[in-house]
Amino acid sequence: MISLSTQQVKQITQNIELPSEHWRQRARAHLDTLTKPLGSLGRLEDLAAQIVAIRRDAVASPLNKGIYVFAADHGITAEGVSAYPREVTYQMVLNFLRQGAAVNVLASLHRAELQVIDVGVDADFDNVPGLLHHKIAKGTNNMLHEPAMSDEHLAQALKVGATLAAAAAASGKTLIAIGEMGIGNTTSASAITCALTGAPPSLATGHGTGINPEAFTRKIAIVESIGLKYFGTSPNPQPLDILRCVGGLEIAAMVGMILAAATHKLILVIDGFISTAAAALAVAMVPATQGYLIAGHQSEEPGHKVLLNHLRLLPLLTLNMRLGEGSGAVLAMPVIESAIAVYNQMATFTSAGVSEAQS
Repeated sequence: MISLSTQQVKQITQNIELPSEHWRQRARAHLDTLTKPLGSLGRLEDLAAQIVAIRRDAVASPLNKGIYVFAADHGITAEGVSAYPREVTYQMVLNFLRQGAAVNVLASLHRAELQVIDVGVDADFDNVPGLLHHKIAKGTNNMLHEPAMSDEHLAQALKVGATLAAAAAASGKTLIAIGEMGIGNTTSASAITCALTGAPPSLATGHGTGINPEAFTRKIAIVESIGLKYFGTSPNPQPLDILRCVGGLEIAAMVGMILAAATHKLILVIDGFISTAAAALAVAMVPATQGYLIAGHQSEEPGHKVLLNHLRLLPLLTLNMRLGEGSGAVLAMPVIESAIAVYNQMATFTSAGVSEAQS
C-alpha cells in the first residue's frame, strides 16, 4: 500500500520539469552582446541565465517577492540540545507578528511580503491576526525514542507547503525565500544531513543557538544515536523516511513548498542550514527541483557547507550568519534583482555604438 506521504509527493511533483536549457543558452548569448568584456560580471551572469531558464519570456516582468517562515517545535529539545527553551519558538512567532525580528526589518527594507506559518508550534495562538494557521500537531515526537512524526502528519505538512506555493504563484509571486523558526531544528537538520550525505555527526553538527561545549558533545552523540536507530542498517534511506523519522513539521512544509514552487516555475532562494536540509530532501525526491534553487548564503553551521557541497550550490553571500528566519535569503534578493536588471537594461555593443573586442 502506498503511504499517504508518497501519494502527496506524487501529487505535488507530477508537473515538475527542468528549467529550459534553450532559454539558458539564449540568455548566455544575450549576455555576451552586452557592453562588457565576456564573462566580466561573473556570477551575476550565471544568476541571470538561471533565472531566464526558469522564467523564460517573463524575465522582463518586475519581481514580486515573498518570504515564508515556517514555525514548529521539536520533541528532541527534551534532550537539552538547545541553549533556549522550546517556548522561544512561540515567543519568536509573536515577535515576527509584531515586526520585531531581523527578518521583518530586512523584508521591509527589500520590499518583500512576509508570511509566518504555524505548522507545529507547541502553543495556542487563538486566531491571532497576521499568522497563517496551519497547525498539524504541537511539535514532533522525541526522535531519539520514536519517529519524529507519523506518515499522516508528514503528508499534511507537505500539503501545507504545497498549498502555500500554489497560493504564492496565484498571487503573482515570482521570487520566494524560505525560512523557519523552531527551537531544536538544527538537530533535525544535522540528522537529515548525515542520512542524506553520509557525513559523520561530528562534521554535520554545530552549536545551533549557542550551546556550551558539554551540551555540544552531547548533541553530537544524540545525532549519532538517532542515525544508528533509524538508518544504521540502511545505507541509502529514502528521503521520505528520513523526513518522517528525523525531520520537523516546518521542514516537511518547506519540502512541500519547494517541490510545488518548482511546478509553478518560481525562483526559490533558500536560507541557511534548516531550509537547505529541506531543499536537499526535495532534490533527493525530484532531482529537477535543483534547477530552481539559489543558495542565499552560507551560514556558520558546519552542516550547511556539507549540504551546499552535496547539492553543488554556491552561496551568494558569506556573512558568518546563523540566525535562520529566512534572513540570509532576503539579503540575497538585491543581488538577484541586480542580475536581472543588468540582463534587461544594459546596452548591447550594437545599440551603444561601442566597438567589440578584436580577438
